[in-house]
Amino acid sequence: MIVLTPGTATLSDWRAVYRGEPVALHESCRDAIAASAASVERIVALGRPVYGINTGFGKLASVRIEADDLATLQRNIVLSHAAGVGAPSPRAIVRLMMALKLASFGMGASGVRPATVVMIEALLAADALPVIPCQGSVGASGDLAPLSHMAAVMSGVGEIDIAGRIVPAADGLAKVGLTPLELGPKEGLALLNGTQFSTANALAALFEAETVFQAALITGALSTEAAKGSDAPFDHRIHRLRGHAGQTEVGDALRGLMAGSAIRASHREDDPRVQDPYCLRCQPQVMGAALDVLRQAGHTLEVEANGVSDNPLIFADTDEALSGGNFHAEPVAFAADMIALAICEIGSISERRIAMLVDPALSGLPAFLTPRPGLNSGFMIPQVTAAALVSENKQRAYPASVDSIPTSANQEDHVSMAAHGARRLLEMAANAQAVVGIELLAAAQGCDFHAPLRSSDALERARACLRGQVSTLDEDRHFHPDIASATALVRSGALVEGIGVNLPGVCA
Repeated sequence: MIVLTPGTATLSDWRAVYRGEPVALHESCRDAIAASAASVERIVALGRPVYGINTGFGKLASVRIEADDLATLQRNIVLSHAAGVGAPSPRAIVRLMMALKLASFGMGASGVRPATVVMIEALLAADALPVIPCQGSVGASGDLAPLSHMAAVMSGVGEIDIAGRIVPAADGLAKVGLTPLELGPKEGLALLNGTQFSTANALAALFEAETVFQAALITGALSTEAAKGSDAPFDHRIHRLRGHAGQTEVGDALRGLMAGSAIRASHREDDPRVQDPYCLRCQPQVMGAALDVLRQAGHTLEVEANGVSDNPLIFADTDEALSGGNFHAEPVAFAADMIALAICEIGSISERRIAMLVDPALSGLPAFLTPRPGLNSGFMIPQVTAAALVSENKQRAYPASVDSIPTSANQEDHVSMAAHGARRLLEMAANAQAVVGIELLAAAQGCDFHAPLRSSDALERARACLRGQVSTLDEDRHFHPDIASATALVRSGALVEGIGVNLPGVCA
């Protein structure tokens, strides 16, 4: 069970939630939630116009709403804003989004009642998740459409996914022992305003990017072994002189992965090559830069996940409702763009190593890594597949944050596009995972040609992990299952876990 203490949750906490750990709020935040709700009641009693409580929304903020219509106002905003389209968001994303909303409410600045928070916890505990269309948010004024679909389900409208079975919301709530929520003042707006959809997508991609990054360190070292490349470019002294933390850590990791290799020792003295291609030699510089960027994105997302991003915000000590712009997801948009660039480069340099290995002029190995080239095509087309995936990621890596578009009759005249920027990332990560899976196959095949020489203990464990599922390619065979198996080892983290070595990462 992950118990969230708002303001202090770590990336590791959010990663555990994304991967299915039960989640709840820490009891210590209940008083702040109750105080915030009581403050809203006092504000309503005063009768003065306060945005989101007794006024219209967006361009209609100047329209005053009478006390008898306040409940209808909140229900209307939820139903009208539940205008998303596209495929349902993945269940893991929805769980993470709801947990992020819980943490935000737990700060006691949103004015929602304790019962509303308890209902989100109950839905998560029952694995009863709102069906959230994945398209329709521009990342300001918050992720309105996706979060409205969540709020609508809590009100008994829409569809709910109970352990994989989609049913009408009212039926689903009844099935798990819940009754539809009648929203109080401010609650509809609090539920649908915020950056939790964008942040959930960006965090999920960050976790997948970390997994493929670490796997690519292993396959990069294995490719260096297969090509009988040098480990001299990974010397700590080189990277210490430049000073980038990620570069230094990657260099140390690669050198450590190759330590004790008989393959490396076999050509240390008599190799006529002075320098290796950049795809081998510059791994610390490229992968280290990717690590630094991912860590910066991770820091931004950790701060965002621990903050409050709805509007207006309630300050219970003074009974003030202050309107601002915390719903603007520009920090998340920038983080998403950074993750996209890192994923793109991880896959790009991996594909270049595959291309190097299949080219006998560069690798010194048989053409296309097959013992009988000509009769067999070997790794010819897997390299083409990797190139196709890398090209797709290049096209997707265009920054989303620079593409603002005015909405709401120009009241919301600059938006972040964070939702789009974050939502594309899981597909990019999947592409990179497949590229690294193909490299795993190619690098292991290359090392097979050096038998009986062995690589280091860590890299031999990586090869054994693969060879437990995919045999050496002696003759052409149906290649797709091999790629699927290797990619699964990358995506699941089994390859990284299997080597028994700690590698640099993003989440502490």
